[in-house]
Amino acid sequence: MSVMNEVEIRMDTAISSKEMMNQILKTHYKNAMEAKKRGKLVCWSTSIAPQELLEAMGIITVYPENHAAAIGARKCAPELIAHTEANGYSLDLCSYARVNLAYAEVLHSEAENIPLPDVLFCSSNICHTVIKWYENLSVMLNIPLIMIDMPFNFTYELLPHNLQYVTEQIESAVAQLEQVTGEKLDPSRLRKVMEISNETSLWWRKATALAAHVPSPLKGFDLFNYMGIMVCSRGTEEGRKLFKLWYEELETKARQGAGPWPDQAETYRVLWDGIACWPHLSTTYKTLKNLGMNMVTSTYPKSWDIVYESGDIAGMAKAYTGNVFANRNLKYNVESLVEIVHRYKLDGMIFHSNRSCKLMGFRQYEVQRRITELTGIPTVIFDGDQTDPRTFSSAQYETRVQALKEMMDSKKAERSMR
Repeated sequence: MSVMNEVEIRMDTAISSKEMMNQILKTHYKNAMEAKKRGKLVCWSTSIAPQELLEAMGIITVYPENHAAAIGARKCAPELIAHTEANGYSLDLCSYARVNLAYAEVLHSEAENIPLPDVLFCSSNICHTVIKWYENLSVMLNIPLIMIDMPFNFTYELLPHNLQYVTEQIESAVAQLEQVTGEKLDPSRLRKVMEISNETSLWWRKATALAAHVPSPLKGFDLFNYMGIMVCSRGTEEGRKLFKLWYEELETKARQGAGPWPDQAETYRVLWDGIACWPHLSTTYKTLKNLGMNMVTSTYPKSWDIVYESGDIAGMAKAYTGNVFANRNLKYNVESLVEIVHRYKLDGMIFHSNRSCKLMGFRQYEVQRRITELTGIPTVIFDGDQTDPRTFSSAQYETRVQALKEMMDSKKAERSMR
């Protein structure tokens, strides 16, 4: 039985994928709090880690990045950020980390509460900040940390010795989890969870790919919300059902030629590079919609396209180190974006220069230059942050987006004259 089903999720009646998503998230946090009260083992994990191991061993898992994003979206981050900075942490540190390190001490947020962990599970494929963040948590809370170090892929092709290194670490993580839980991992249960996780990822791939239709049936900012379920429920029956349903809804809309909004046409198709500005989600979305811009895709969908053969640990290692956009080199990123430009028929790109995400932000200006050179589409960059509201300026954002519209209009006029 899935961990998620400890508190029943009602799926016996016809509901929309959005309603199901909200049920899953609510149940996810409720189950975690109740499990902690019953003395069950709770884990905190990074967002793109081999969750199949945790799910297969029945470990209740909560994701601090998801939690920090929820706190940011509900505008409850500033007090936690202030707490961490008062403890001497720099404001240049990832704001997810600042929110979570504070929460680990104060144990309360008006947005959402999660239980303290008994074990930490960290994978460095998303960034290297998480290594020190989780090491600090391990010392603060005096609990074990299971680390999977995934080397950055400096070469275009994945190197065999790196894949072997990651494979052996995943195998070692199993042994460490068995030591922490005092129970052996059931291989048949792991294969089943891997199968479910793969199917969920395939439905995610198929659903997000439907945005290539013109007009797109997908209201792009929905990606950010559904992505939260890919983080916390990828290996569960509930997650699989949700993304199959989401695909069916979008496929129906695409077949009918329906666009993202019932009251407005999709005039421009853009890509959003980087994490959402959670405290300013409404402003960033409405500014685009008011100008007829639909974010049809981003650089994130492929990172959760974790597909491999069920039962294949080496394949799992390859998927987790090779599919994460932030863990691939510049040439790979640029070529991937060029392909996305053509497949999704993009008119422009918006780069979120996220103060928290140094790994992605550091190379954005060079990526922007190369994309413009190779495709000719207009692009803009704005300053912001994923959770800290202080870095974002609505005036700057609106000015940059308006400039993008003018450049896209100019490009369309040029094409119509040919």
